[in-house]
Amino acid sequence: MTDTTATTGTTGTPAKALEGIRVLDMTHVQSGPSATQLLAWLGADVVKLEAPTGDITRKQLRDLPDVDSLYFTMLNCNKRSITLNTKTERGKEILTELIRRSDVMVENFGPGAVDRMGFTWDRVKEINPRIVYASVKGFGEGPYTDFKAYEVVAQAMGGSMSTTGFEDGPPLATGAQIGDSGTGVHVVAGILAALYQRERTGRGQRVNVAMQHAVLNLCRVKLRDQQRLTHGPLAEYPNEDFGAEVPRSGNASGGGQPGWAVKCAPGGPNDYVYVIVQPVGWRPLSELIGLARAGRRSRVGDAPGAAAEAEQDVPADRGVVVRAPQVGGAGTAERAQHPVRADPVHQGDHRGPFAGRQRDDRQGPASGARRVHDRRQPAQALRLPGGDQQFAAARRAQRRGLRRRAGPRRRGAAPAQVERGDLR
Repeated sequence: MTDTTATTGTTGTPAKALEGIRVLDMTHVQSGPSATQLLAWLGADVVKLEAPTGDITRKQLRDLPDVDSLYFTMLNCNKRSITLNTKTERGKEILTELIRRSDVMVENFGPGAVDRMGFTWDRVKEINPRIVYASVKGFGEGPYTDFKAYEVVAQAMGGSMSTTGFEDGPPLATGAQIGDSGTGVHVVAGILAALYQRERTGRGQRVNVAMQHAVLNLCRVKLRDQQRLTHGPLAEYPNEDFGAEVPRSGNASGGGQPGWAVKCAPGGPNDYVYVIVQPVGWRPLSELIGLARAGRRSRVGDAPGAAAEAEQDVPADRGVVVRAPQVGGAGTAERAQHPVRADPVHQGDHRGPFAGRQRDDRQGPASGARRVHDRRQPAQALRLPGGDQQFAAARRAQRRGLRRRAGPRRRGAAPAQVERGDLR
């Protein structure tokens, strides 16, 4: 982990990057707590505000009776914690004072919950004009705005599940928590950008992050391939059949270089080595495994994974993810200007605090655009190396042979103490 300490003053006392920043943490479960924990690691004073019954994860999946669960401690260490009943008048008074004293406020309640408490963005910035108010929701503006989301729901709606798994199997969820903790990282980026901008403007702003958008951003390689698919099959994929959507491709590398998980000694259920071959390593690897002739005959191309692309428009509604009304309507998958291509679709909210505009009174981000530069000449940019096609064809043939021989494939540090007490 990156060391964010620095020396300050004449004594050389170590200080964290966010020392002096107070965060009012009104989050629960994982997507919000993962973000506020990152802020705490960076030195912020994070005060976790819980309902009188406590965060629900304190009691979930306990391995010891009457002890905070590992689920809770792994996401909430380095924080101070208090309980507050925000439904009472006294509770609202205390919450108002907490907002007044804080630099950042983060919540991930269901849509509209904090507004119903009486703390709309207008009210929050009236209490503290310098506060950065961040929210995590399942979806952005559109037909699903009022819907809740969970980890695997976000993976499904963001395009991850449809592109994960083997071609003859169902969509799969990834073991990495890209819907929850992946969203948390995006939230931290938005908060830090807003705090930095506050140094120039003196004002806070609203940061909204949708779990669906965060997952889509993490699936950018598949979004790339969805557009390339318009021009025909993807040569670097091991799949034999291609339809209208990017196929699931098992353990293929996804970057254009040949790659696969290969079973190795001692032969246990998780004993695999991932082998990826970049152009410079193709011949040495071929010689190492006794296929020197193949290493001389075939090569991985100069531009690995490139596919022949025509200079024609790419439909924005091509594929499950891009044509989903929630994604397109929210501006998360937008066209970027390009000197060679016909404005390709790229993921990413080109608006919000990242656009460099001060927004203190908008729920929806202001519109923006960006230009993607490609300094290659068209002939270079559109070149199709033959080595990729040869390797992909050889790998498909090998897999067909394996299937014929084997038959159908079967799918088949102690936590830190969480401090609880009164707010000082």
